[in-house]
Amino acid sequence: MKLVFAGTPEVAVPALDALLDSGRHEVAAVVTRPDAPAGRGRRLVASPVAERAEEAGIEVLKPAKPRDPEFLERLREIAPDCCPVVAYGALLPRVALDVPAHGWVNLHFSLLPAWRGAAPVQHAIMAGDEITGASTFLIEEGLDSGPVYGTVTETIRPTDTSGDLLTRLAFAGAGLLAATMDGIEDGSLKAVPQPAEGITVAPKITVEDAQVEWSAPALRVDRVVRGCTPAPGAWTTFRGERLKLIQVRPVPERTDLAPGTPAVGKNDVHVGTGSYAVELLWVQAQGKKPMKAADWARGVRIGEGETLGG
Repeated sequence: MKLVFAGTPEVAVPALDALLDSGRHEVAAVVTRPDAPAGRGRRLVASPVAERAEEAGIEVLKPAKPRDPEFLERLREIAPDCCPVVAYGALLPRVALDVPAHGWVNLHFSLLPAWRGAAPVQHAIMAGDEITGASTFLIEEGLDSGPVYGTVTETIRPTDTSGDLLTRLAFAGAGLLAATMDGIEDGSLKAVPQPAEGITVAPKITVEDAQVEWSAPALRVDRVVRGCTPAPGAWTTFRGERLKLIQVRPVPERTDLAPGTPAVGKNDVHVGTGSYAVELLWVQAQGKKPMKAADWARGVRIGEGETLGG
């Protein structure tokens, strides 16, 4: 089939590579978000998908909005059979959805209908799910509500961050998306409507969502930290300044600390929660580089009665 691939961040690159390597399909063009400012100089930088497409010599389309007339005209000229999508980052209007004969097929990083929305991996970890996966589905105008072509499953490991899990799903999902294109082409795959039960929603995680509540149980604290790593980054406060929490570890045997109360040992830092303590492993103070929590604690010299989180 002739394809136009839509995607923007690094997590979409494995799927683009899988389609380029498939030998069965022609990736005629790539649609991605416009160049965005990055780094200290805030210079405009192309998306990872755009960079990969340019390396492969593929036409790159960067509409400000996917309803722009010039973009729609070019899409009709290319006349793709199908448009596979991975984390494109913009809503597709009906006028664009109607162009390819087989529609736009999205690779979504959850087992639909669970975790529809922008942050399925983060929410799966924060909710304590043990199993997640990826789904390919036909895009409709509703939020991730279209019929599903296929799924792959992935175990959530006890120490997984959202970055760890998303990396594994990006590669597993790339194979699923390529297989979905094959099945659509030869007619062996039919999309199946999603069940009405089991729908959960995964909105974007905000900085406010990433603040750790020390009155919550230790497992919840651990899940928030892992779910918000690397972005937007879990945090608490100390002496009125934000302290980023990069890695913690539940310590079930320690139950003597009140929520938010730190206990600094020779080589460790424990903090009380609503159940038992967690050990701070890696932190990042405001304006500083990431460091081991024990080194941070020695530097700030936590006084008696001081707490984390206000």
